[in-house]
Amino acid sequence: MLIIKPLGTVDYQPTWEAMRKFTDTRTAETSDELWLLEHPPVFTLGQAGKPEHILDAGTIPLVKTDRGGQVTYHGPGQLTAYCLFDLKRLNIGPRAFVEKTEDAIVSVLQELGIPAEANRNAHGVYVNGKKIASIGLRIRKGCSYHGLSLNVDMDLEPFTLINPCGYAGLEMTQIKDFLGDATPSLPIIGVKLTHALQKQFFGRA
Repeated sequence: MLIIKPLGTVDYQPTWEAMRKFTDTRTAETSDELWLLEHPPVFTLGQAGKPEHILDAGTIPLVKTDRGGQVTYHGPGQLTAYCLFDLKRLNIGPRAFVEKTEDAIVSVLQELGIPAEANRNAHGVYVNGKKIASIGLRIRKGCSYHGLSLNVDMDLEPFTLINPCGYAGLEMTQIKDFLGDATPSLPIIGVKLTHALQKQFFGRA
């Protein structure tokens, strides 16, 4: 069973702490959860993140977190989905988990007519070489937390203040760049993404 929790706009730090607490206290019988949300503007630096990839954080807060990956930006208009899944129960490893997550995002974007593709080397989802979705995870006790962020209709300028995911010059894009005023709302994208993740991991939409 997957419990879906639309959380609205929530600060990063307490959400991260709640994810860790959920993971540390869950048992083999605990249902998996998918948290859908937006964050106020924040840069997050992964466990192995290098500070030199933060070019100029300015007034945007920076949080050093425990997910994998380098530095990224979260902000309004970006759909963040935190996947609190028991990988042991799903019988998949971390790489398969990342690839299934990428495939779920790709299916949503392709359904919208956006020619997205996964990059199995520089993980994430891209359109014409520009990154539209990022993935950063932590696996603890065989269970995942953190997850993915999908750029929908946001201010992309803060990404120019960092080397996104550790790649200098990497350009970012978003759904609105392709669909304009026809861009679905975040809740609608959230429903589509939920169905795609359920299909990938649980065999049902």
